[in-house]
Amino acid sequence: MISPRQERAPMRILVTAGPTREFFDTVRFISNPSSGKMGYALARAARRRGHDVVLVSGPVALKPVEGVEMVHVVSAAEMSCACKDAFAGCDAVVMTAAVCDYRPEYRLDHKLKKRARMRPMKLLPTEDILGALGRRKGRRVLIGFAMEDHSARPNAESKLRRKRLDAILLNGPENIGGNRASMELLLAGGEWETWPAASKNTLATRVIQLTERLVAERRT
Repeated sequence: MISPRQERAPMRILVTAGPTREFFDTVRFISNPSSGKMGYALARAARRRGHDVVLVSGPVALKPVEGVEMVHVVSAAEMSCACKDAFAGCDAVVMTAAVCDYRPEYRLDHKLKKRARMRPMKLLPTEDILGALGRRKGRRVLIGFAMEDHSARPNAESKLRRKRLDAILLNGPENIGGNRASMELLLAGGEWETWPAASKNTLATRVIQLTERLVAERRT
């Protein structure tokens, strides 16, 4: 049995937050509307509970979190490098960032002028950051988030298996940008659990408590 003292043993946690941007010229890019609020709430919750936190953040309109190591990135490639650099020294990863799945094949070195004709663009897949971490996880705990608008549970279950996650939190587009959210949790080898709607700060504390428990179990 794990005691409360064991669950609160200090950890080093890597948290990712916000969107990435993939540029096709000097000023235009592909991105998504992630606000970063959930990731920043997680970083604050972890710090309040005495943990050492690395927060890798895409471009967001949020104040830096005091007392945590902030790493600001823009592209998926930059986020991948930052995560891999921090990963070796971490006990757990909580990945909330909405990383772009595709990037333009190349980036122009000037602003593309508008023309009255179609402009084809070839998109290449970006690296699966969480999948890459999962392949080298060792005894670390990996928790992912799944944003789904159809076949939600099957897609989240597939993501958990493919990326070798210990847990996944499922939410929908209705949570984007807000201060409240509703989620469902699936632990590896477990059953779905529905979490009632609450503030992102409240949910963040609950996620960190879950992380503490999973890390404590891994350490025993």
